[in-house]
Amino acid sequence: MTKYLIKRILHSLVSVVIVVGIVMLLIYSALDRQLIFAMDPTFKQLGNNQKEVYKYRKWEEYGYLDYVPYTEYMNELLAKGEIGEDIHKDAVKFGKKAENDTELQAQYVKQFTDHYEANGYTVVRLPAKMQTPKKYVSGGQQQLFAYKDKPLMNRLWSYFTGIIRVDNIHYVQEDIENRGLTFTWKDPVYGGEKFSPAIIGNGTQHKYLLYFSDSFPFIHQNLVSINLGKSYSVNLGVDVFDTMTKAQGSYVLSTVTYPTGLVEESADDLHSAVYIAGSREGNMVNKDRFADDYTSVGTVKNAKSKVGFSFVIGIISSIMAYSLGVPLGIMMARKKDKLVDKIGTLYIVFILAVPSLAYIFLFKAIGGAIGLPTTFDIDKGDWLMYILPIVSLALPSVANLMKWLRRYMIDQMNSDYVKFARSGGLSEGEIFRKHILKNAIIPLVHGIPGTILGAITGAIITERVYVVPGAGNLLTKAINMYDNGVIVGVTLFYGLLSITSMILGDILMSLVDPRISFTSKAR
Repeated sequence: MTKYLIKRILHSLVSVVIVVGIVMLLIYSALDRQLIFAMDPTFKQLGNNQKEVYKYRKWEEYGYLDYVPYTEYMNELLAKGEIGEDIHKDAVKFGKKAENDTELQAQYVKQFTDHYEANGYTVVRLPAKMQTPKKYVSGGQQQLFAYKDKPLMNRLWSYFTGIIRVDNIHYVQEDIENRGLTFTWKDPVYGGEKFSPAIIGNGTQHKYLLYFSDSFPFIHQNLVSINLGKSYSVNLGVDVFDTMTKAQGSYVLSTVTYPTGLVEESADDLHSAVYIAGSREGNMVNKDRFADDYTSVGTVKNAKSKVGFSFVIGIISSIMAYSLGVPLGIMMARKKDKLVDKIGTLYIVFILAVPSLAYIFLFKAIGGAIGLPTTFDIDKGDWLMYILPIVSLALPSVANLMKWLRRYMIDQMNSDYVKFARSGGLSEGEIFRKHILKNAIIPLVHGIPGTILGAITGAIITERVYVVPGAGNLLTKAINMYDNGVIVGVTLFYGLLSITSMILGDILMSLVDPRISFTSKAR
């Protein structure tokens, strides 16, 4: 078993890497990179050279290429001590055209060009665009930069090596006092009066690395973070994993004791505090509340995350599907060619033949007519709004379970061992319970882990029709908005869930069916 699992996991992980690589290849090579500006309002307002530079900066953010402006190169030379302030001041600027450069400027422009061209970059110089001899057109200032497309293997390597990050006390680059970790039995967030152990970092990215609270799962951590890729349009600046797992809805106010001792009603979650260099200096709001630069905090909200909504709907619909589909499938098999079987077959044909979008809208219309909510309101929290999405998801699953269980059971009914059991004097009920059902149910068992884990990913069509704020709509939304980070991150997430469900299904089958073994014996 162990050898099989290790081999299966390794093969599965390689498959996931290949799938993510193919997706990256399609996104960054096959698709026109200009498409990312289709719904970018800033891009539409810019013009001339400024628009061109904006394109390359955005392409760097989206992971297409490495972009280096000339000013950044000169600032790096200054920081390394290779040039002084006086040279930097004169050489960091350059002429409106190449022929307008001073001798010093021309020297460093050439040095910049030679350096980056030798490293495989393309150097671009955009001459100034003038309205009059002394006045630029809008966005017409001269530009000089170098760029190089990122190779697929480099992109894959940097992506997978950055998925899991462990916080440490050397995250903060600036000089700070008392760098290290502190353990306390009484969390300052609760005013230092409540027994609540916590590990607090200084020099780390997160202020709180481990802490306890009254909310599930009660023990929380920021020490290890998962980074699936940053969003650039769907949820600007937020990682895909956080987009799927963070709470949604309205702010929940509570009495918050800030590090400076200030107490006020706020939705701030101090346990999520992240270090932002210089964020306290010159900011009176932060100075009143925080004692250091751990000022960037999340907020407490009253509704589930995207994954939370999808999982609740998905898991209830799965339970409903198995609760109805299994007994109905058994009944159809036992009453083969009778009225029950014919009605069940009619239902199966209807569900499988009619497009899912059609019957979802049909149930939505029927539900609305009898007074059920037809759209989600995450702030309302009414359990009635779950009914229509759950029913819409469960009905096709019920049909599939009925179809396959009926087929498996009828196949078993014609087997030799069943005929032998009848000849041995066993009743039809005993044959169905002890033999036919036990063997027919085995193939369905393999799909149970996939059904449970699949609930996390959500249902694209159902969630869009009922406006469910779940995870199912995330991928389609990212594709429509050309959000590369979300597309790659969700692909990886779906891939990992798929291989996990298949492996768990294999294990479950081996537990149910003693004939299945993952060990090989020498003959």
